[in-house]
Amino acid sequence: MNPILIVDDEEKIRSLVRLYLEREGFEVEEAEDGRVALEKFRLGHFALLIVDLMMPDVDGWRVCREVRASSNLPIIMLTARGEEFDRVLGFELGADDYLVKPFSTKELVARVKALLRRSTGQLQQVSSEITAGLLCIDKERHHVSIADEAINLTPLEFDLLYFLAKNRGRVFSREQLMETVWGYDFYGDARTVDTHVKKLREKLAHPEVKKMLVTVWGVGYKFDPDHINSARS
Repeated sequence: MNPILIVDDEEKIRSLVRLYLEREGFEVEEAEDGRVALEKFRLGHFALLIVDLMMPDVDGWRVCREVRASSNLPIIMLTARGEEFDRVLGFELGADDYLVKPFSTKELVARVKALLRRSTGQLQQVSSEITAGLLCIDKERHHVSIADEAINLTPLEFDLLYFLAKNRGRVFSREQLMETVWGYDFYGDARTVDTHVKKLREKLAHPEVKKMLVTVWGVGYKFDPDHINSARS
């Protein structure tokens, strides 16, 4: 497996994260700021990125934006601030998860493992392919297309879409989606799900497809291909 890249301007944080990840058998590389991180990213191959948001010069938001412009590499944000604005902005730029400092190293390792299982496709499979109208979701190839045109999703976006589509018509609360799709107990704001659904709708831009992701007000979300016809009638 490729190494995990830790990006933080605090040496103590980098050393602590490295220690616990290496104990779990992961190979780790470090970058002391965003500029070094982007240089390493361009030159190497990594399994996952752990990046601090608040860094001088090139901050974590810029790192997320530039990495996501060319890669679906899983990204975990580390931040000393837990405000909703910071989390939403990070997710909008393509991060998959976040932890607020000070954080539990045990929880960080659990989230790293969950994201790596997702990105390598090591999740329970019920069926390989799901089709709904023009939308095709191929679990085996980790591929989504609309009218044979490929749609580029992050591993987390893919698993969220696949889970909802696999359970078409069933409504899931935000908390249920966090626990089931994210793969661990989530201690943050469950409205994180709203941001990921919004990103999915933006990528599934075809009007006949994005409407399949239905908001059930006061409850959560469901995948319902028949919602288009019922809305027209």
